[in-house]
Amino acid sequence: MSRPPSTGGQRVLVIEDDDTIGRHLQAGLRANAYEAAWARTGGTGLALAQESCPDVILLDLGLPDIDGVEVARRLRSELPNALIVILTARSDEIDVVVGLDAGADDYLAKPFNLTVLLARLRAHLRRRPVSETETDAEPIHVGDLVVDLAARRCLLGDREIDLRPKEFELLVALASHPGVAVTREDLMARVWDENWFGSTKTLDVTMASLRKRLAHDVAPPRITTLRGHGYRLELPTKP
Repeated sequence: MSRPPSTGGQRVLVIEDDDTIGRHLQAGLRANAYEAAWARTGGTGLALAQESCPDVILLDLGLPDIDGVEVARRLRSELPNALIVILTARSDEIDVVVGLDAGADDYLAKPFNLTVLLARLRAHLRRRPVSETETDAEPIHVGDLVVDLAARRCLLGDREIDLRPKEFELLVALASHPGVAVTREDLMARVWDENWFGSTKTLDVTMASLRKRLAHDVAPPRITTLRGHGYRLELPTKP
């Protein structure tokens, strides 16, 4: 029997109240060289997260004691660098958006295949280290928009825009080529992973959330959807 690929011993916390799903996830993760712990309630999950500082958290939205969205919000506050993937049986897109807004990095709709989950985790974990190129890069200026890669800050005029990690990376991908159409495939490769395995709906949800955050400004930068192709960050119009 071949050994599972090395994961560097990443710690994964599963917060899931369904016994079948919880046991399946814990066993599957351990078989693939992850250190996996399992909590059946939000309260227990929060306590374990504080104690073990996991690298990855798989979070069910439908928990018996605390709403999963609130758990995601508290986890993101306490563990800003953890990868949070929400697991949901809810079919409404608004539930996914709320979960991502609360601080999750991605989501998987139930039922899902363990192979898909493992591929998704590998893709995310490959993307997490910050490269020297980013830390040394000059800020990107597009009109009143300033994207500072080294500080991971976004400014519109004199106001700072609070962006989640994937929203920030998506904006960087667009702002790096203002006025140029960027394909969905290129965005998925840059923001998620060149070997991304699974639905690209995460891109649409993240883009909608990014637009919402930028829209609070009086004159927000405009991101145009190019049907069947991708997106374009528009250059500011000259007065």
